[in-house]
Order: sequence, then C-alpha cells, then structure tokens
Amino acid sequence: MAARYLTVAANDGGSFRAYLTTPAEGSGPGIVLLQEIYGVNRYIRDVADRYADEGYVVLAPDLFWRMAPGIELGFTEPERQKALEYYRKFSLEHAVDDIDASVSALRALPECKGRIGALGFCLGGLLAYLAAARVGVDAAVSYYGVGIEKFLADSAAIECPMVLHFGAKDSYSPPQAVDAIRRAFVERPDIEICVYPDADHGFARHGGQNFHKPSAMMAHSRSIALLRSTMGPHYNLSQLWERHTYFEFAERDVDATMTTMVAEPYVNHVPTMTGGVGFKDLKRFYRHHFVNSNPADTKLIPISRTVGADRVVDEMIFCFTHDREIDWMLPGVKPSGKYVEVPLVAIVNFRGDKLYHEHIYWDQASVLVQIGLLDPKLVPAAGSETAHKVLDETLPSNGLMKRWAESVERS
Repeated sequence: MAARYLTVAANDGGSFRAYLTTPAEGSGPGIVLLQEIYGVNRYIRDVADRYADEGYVVLAPDLFWRMAPGIELGFTEPERQKALEYYRKFSLEHAVDDIDASVSALRALPECKGRIGALGFCLGGLLAYLAAARVGVDAAVSYYGVGIEKFLADSAAIECPMVLHFGAKDSYSPPQAVDAIRRAFVERPDIEICVYPDADHGFARHGGQNFHKPSAMMAHSRSIALLRSTMGPHYNLSQLWERHTYFEFAERDVDATMTTMVAEPYVNHVPTMTGGVGFKDLKRFYRHHFVNSNPADTKLIPISRTVGADRVVDEMIFCFTHDREIDWMLPGVKPSGKYVEVPLVAIVNFRGDKLYHEHIYWDQASVLVQIGLLDPKLVPAAGSETAHKVLDETLPSNGLMKRWAESVERS
C-alpha cells in the first residue's frame, strides 16, 4: 500500500487536497472516501489504508477546504464542538460538486482501473447517498448517514446498488428515519438497509466510545460484498486458502506460510485459545508450536467449503495420531498414541488477497474422549463417532439422549 496527497481542481475554481492510497498491486477500482465532521484525520486515513489493502485506489478529499483547508480534529468534546461549528457552515451543494471533481480526478489516475464507488461515515454517509443520486458513482456505502431521510426525493435518481448501515441505538438516525428510508427503496432489492441492534452512532470508528466490534465486522463484510460484486477486484479466495494450508501442512514452511498473510495477522484456535496476534507472535507460534509440531500422519478430509466476498468457511475432518505433544490442541498433554478424528471448522477472513485472520473451531470434548482423558460415561460427549456421523448422516442420532426412547411412545 502506497499513500500520498494530491491536489484536485474544483469545478468552480480553486483546488483542494485529497489523501490517496493505492493497493500493493498498484492499481484497482476506485473509492471516494467521504469524511465525518472531523475532517480527513488519522481515522479517515486509516480507513483509506484499510480499503487499499482490500484492493482499491482510495481518494479522501478535504471537503472542508472552503472554510479552512486541512482540518484534522480528534474526538474530544472541545474538538467535537469545533467540528459542529464547521458543520453548521458546511454547504452540501458545494460538497457534492467537490465529490464530482474528486471522482473525475480519481478516474484520470492511471492507478484507477474500472468502476468507482463512494463510501462515507456520518456526514460522509449522507454524502455517499447524494453521490449515488447526483454524481453517478457505480456503488455507494453509507455508514450511519445523518439526514438521508430528508433527501428521499433524490432516491428516484439512484441507479447504482447501495448498502446503508445504521445502529438501532443511534439517536441521529432514529427508527422512524430508517423506516422512511426502507419505504423509499422497498422496490429496490439492490439496495440493502442494515440495522445493528446493539450499535450506536459511530459504531464502526475503531477506538471511539461507541465502537462495537461485532457490528463493525459484519458491516465491513457487507460493504466488501457490495463493492466486490459491483466493481471488483475479484480474488480466488478458495485458491488462496489452499495455498496457505499447503505451506502449513504439506511443505511445513513457516516463512512461506507468512507470505500468504497481511502484515499483522492473527490466528485464534478457539477451544484452547492458542495462536498468535501480530506477525512476530504468530510466526513464533507457527514455527515452534504448530507447523513443525503436527504428527506426520496429519490429514485433512474436506467436507464443505463456503466462499464469501471476504472469507472462506471450511468444514473438514482433522485426523492424526497423538504421537507427540500437540500443544496448540492438547497443551501439556503427553502423547497417548491414540488415533483421533474430529470435525473442525475454519473461518478465514481475507483483506484483499491476503489472509487477515483465522478462527478455528473443533469439539475438544471429542478429542479428549478419544485420547482417554474424558470418560464418555460421565459426560455427554462422543469420540470419533462425531466425525463418522459428519461423513455418514445415516448413523444413529441422539445416542447421548437418555430420554430419546421415551418420546417414541408420545409420537
């Protein structure tokens, strides 16, 4: 990812500065990133960098330049009040004109290939909506756009797909406003309106007081899904995931494995909370506790794979002989010599063409039963039968349910 500032010529004279980021590939579809009331500050630049990692050429124009060029405010209460002062003087009409100029500037860049979308937060969320209506972008993503319901007359002019994100607890976009927006687009299946039950205004702003990570993660995936389907870029995530696992399990090459991941990835083996956060710790984990520590007969039997816009969900059977300490799965447990077959699910998130994180789930009780550390007579758990039933659904169900036989009489 490379970043720089460039100067954009305004349509009505003058010029303004814009922050530009380009993906590692050097080119991609374009996004005009539209600021909150705090200007093109560190947060907005971080968002731009993140979408560059996703494969986009991102331009974040300074839309407050007519009042004071280069405004960059933080989120303290005094800075918030200052931002509101600028907002009260702000001209939406001039801003839309400057967005139009920004789209033209982005389209003229050799790095920008293909279509251009608009993405915005708060004030920028409203502007992304207006960009769809008045500028003619190819896709629009709006996060908690304040006041969209006041501009529903523009809805008829919108031809591109959109996704609009709102927090259910957001007093700036109350339920009646969101309902009005829904009604305006009830005949538009290409316009998705998403409400997050536990989220407030600004829920996607990392580090903010209202940051809500589950909602932010879901919203980002939905945003990427819209942008990928409309503008690209398109990555073969299944192939990228297989390359990663080839280096892990076939080549057992830690350095090659790390090349398939973003600069600061993380892995979480959920049942045992093993893995690593960040390049240094994850490489250490892979080298000393995973890639070179799995039994020689380790085998993955694929069952199903679901590929989304930014993640792969892999269902498999994980098979191995417990002939050594496997401290990522059975930390501190001496080798039992037992053969283990356990269903395992990997949820793998990508940023662009690199792995960002892995969440790995398996039935730890089943593993413990199979190596003899857990007595299935004392707890409701099964051994290798769990894996066998995944492969053959006709095998008996409900064997652990003592009352299952009783229900026959009541059927």
